[in-house]
Amino acid sequence: ARDLAQHFGGIQALMDATVEQLLEVNDVGPVVAQSIWEFFQVSANRQVVQHLLELGVAWSEEKPVFELDASHPFFGRTFVLTGTLSGLGRDEASQLILERGGKVSGSVSKKTDFVLAGAAAGSKLEKAQSLGVRILDEDEFNQLL
Repeated sequence: ARDLAQHFGGIQALMDATVEQLLEVNDVGPVVAQSIWEFFQVSANRQVVQHLLELGVAWSEEKPVFELDASHPFFGRTFVLTGTLSGLGRDEASQLILERGGKVSGSVSKKTDFVLAGAAAGSKLEKAQSLGVRILDEDEFNQLL
């Protein structure tokens, strides 16, 4: 959803997108692109969105104010956060990762690049260790940041 919002900038552009345009979005493959396109081809779905807009639901039409740096160590990397972070909140840490071109996931998999582990990290830390995923503490995270 975040990638779609950043790519299209607003709900109208997303609703009017072709399958080919949807495929240009990071992590959107043929099945998801087709599904999104089909959803917005149904007039009842477009009417629901229009009704939400009329009720005051607003989508930000602004692009992110930060420039992504492809040379940053977070760029294109997937992070999982676990445990209690002492210096940053999870939302703040997630935002810092996203602003540098990284992704934040809720579960550890073989596609995870880093696990940021705070105090009392549990099963996510154990799974990362079993998969050989690089584990960062807050100091290491801040150094990479």
